[in-house]
This record gives sequence, structure tokens and C-alpha cells, in this order.
Amino acid sequence: MSGVVMKDVIKKYGNVQVIHGIDLEIKDGEFCVFVGPSGCGKSTLLRMVAGLEETTEGSMSIGARDVTAMDPAERGVAMVFQTYALYPHMTVRDNMGFGLKMNGHPKAEIKEKVAEATRILKLEEYLDRKPAALSGGQRQRVSIGRAIVRGPEVFLFDEPLSNLDAELRVEMRVEIARLHKEIGATMIYVTHDQVEAMTLADKIVVLRKGAIEQVGAPLELYRDPDSKFVAGFIGSPAMNFLEGMSTGNALTLDDLAGQFELPVTLPASGTGVSLGIRPEHIEIDPDGDTHTVELTEALGGVSFVHLVSESGAKIIVEERGDDRSVEGARVGMSFPPERAMLFDRETEQRIR
Repeated sequence: MSGVVMKDVIKKYGNVQVIHGIDLEIKDGEFCVFVGPSGCGKSTLLRMVAGLEETTEGSMSIGARDVTAMDPAERGVAMVFQTYALYPHMTVRDNMGFGLKMNGHPKAEIKEKVAEATRILKLEEYLDRKPAALSGGQRQRVSIGRAIVRGPEVFLFDEPLSNLDAELRVEMRVEIARLHKEIGATMIYVTHDQVEAMTLADKIVVLRKGAIEQVGAPLELYRDPDSKFVAGFIGSPAMNFLEGMSTGNALTLDDLAGQFELPVTLPASGTGVSLGIRPEHIEIDPDGDTHTVELTEALGGVSFVHLVSESGAKIIVEERGDDRSVEGARVGMSFPPERAMLFDRETEQRIR
């Protein structure tokens, strides 16, 4: 098994640059997730690791080898795509062993490796079935099994759960997490779903417009984001933002009366700021009169209450317990100042 190191990696299509100087180290055995909105460059970067996209500038290493100019087959990687790409006329057994067969591996070795992948993925009872007789989740497991039998140094996953329904997505997330623990391989996983990122990753790389916004462990990014973009992207529901202005000694918010003192050094008076607060850190005051309950999403043990202010600003509050806010009611809201985060409105960088 091997880690992956990228040094000042750049990707251009003609005069258009889509990846901007990526410096990143993924350690041996680490589960690293690339996450970000559509068009941020996460799949392009993954394909560059695989060798399916040429690296315009910079270097790419896997283990001790510089693979920047190597063909995909020489890199020691295996890729699992969003589409299963299984041969419909072949059984599960033949699909998983086909790559080894084409490379001339002995039948006994192929049988052994397919049996091991089958054990890991719990596919024993499906070996003689063809893809048409499998569910979406089972097909994706076969696709992963095909990657396992190759014994790669690095596994690459390109949004492998996007085609599955909600229940299967949860099931396959658990399967992939279990697979990583069992085989201990280096894995790089691309998704736009931050819930997948939070539940699977050892390390999350948040990408924005082809550049790294922040790198860190899931809870590190959740609790200590460096920018408004990361704070708003990591977490479900997203962090709430209230616009305001620094007065030098305190903070005045557009949608809440009074001034707020925060445990940070405020910027110069007159500087526009955004205050971020997570839904679970806000409390609703039923006796208040600053916001209207627009919608209450009752999910069982928790509800998400959507509030709207007089100016139209929207806030989401996590509510627990048996008493839930009623749509149309007028309420107030409060939060502990130490839970709030402050961002410069212009640069969107965290004010600490």
C-alpha cells in the first residue's frame, strides 16, 4: 500500500486552467475524501491521480514512485466509477476476474483473489448471477470487488453511490467504511455529498474553483472552519449566516436587535461581517417576536424549524423534544456567543 503526494499540480485545457497548484499529501492507508460543489475540480483531480487526465504542471507520486508521466496501467491504482460498467453477459465471478484473465494471470490465482474479494464483500451467493439479476447495491459491490482483485496500491472512487436510492446509499457507505478497515488500503473518494464525506473520511479536502479551500479531519472542519465557504458547505443543515457590522467594540446584526459581544478581536469599526451559527446552537424563544416560523420539518427525534425575519433573512433551527414550533407563529431566537463564528464579509475568511 502507498500514499499519494501532489506537488504544485496544475491542469489546463488549452488556455483554461481548472486545477490551481494543488499541494497535498495523502498518507498510506488513509481514507481521503475530495468534496465540493459541482465544477470545483474534484473528479478532474481524481482522474489525474489515475492517469486518465494528464498533469499539465507539477508532480504526482504514489509511494516512492513519480507517476506523473506514467500510463494508468502502470500506476497501481484501481478506480470505481459512478456507473458500474459490468459486462452484462458475464457472471459476477467472471466480471471480477476478467481484468486478471486479460493480463494473463494463472487460473488458480484468479480463483483465489476472486474468492477473497467475494468474502470481503459478502457476494458468495451471487457469484453465478449476471448483473441483470442484481440490485444496484449488489452491482456496485461487484464493481468494487473487481477493483479489489487487482490488489492496487490506491483505490479511487468517483461518486460511486450517486446512482443508488437513499437506503442503499446508507448501506453502501457502511460497506465501504468496513472495506477500508478490513483491507487498510489508501482510498481517495470523490463526492458532492458532505454527509458521505463526514461519515467516511479520515481526511477531507474541500475544493473550490480548482483550489484547496481547507484540509482536515471531518470534525475539525465542522468545528473550526477557516472560511465562510467551508463553514457553509460542511454540516447538514448548513450553518446559518447573519449579516452585520463591526462597531469596534461590539457587533450589530441586521436581523437581531441590540449589540453582541463575541470572544474574538473585532475588525475596525464599519467593517462588514457575517456571523455564522449552527442550527443546533440556536434556541427558539416562544415569547419573542422577531421571526416567523415558515416551516417545521418533523423528522422524528429532531425537527428543523425554518424561521424568516422581517427583512426576509432565513434561519434554520434544530429543535428536539415533544413540543415543536407551529408554522405561522411569531418567535424569538438566541444563541450562546461563544458558539458563533465571525467571517469578514468581503474576503469570507474567518475572524479569530
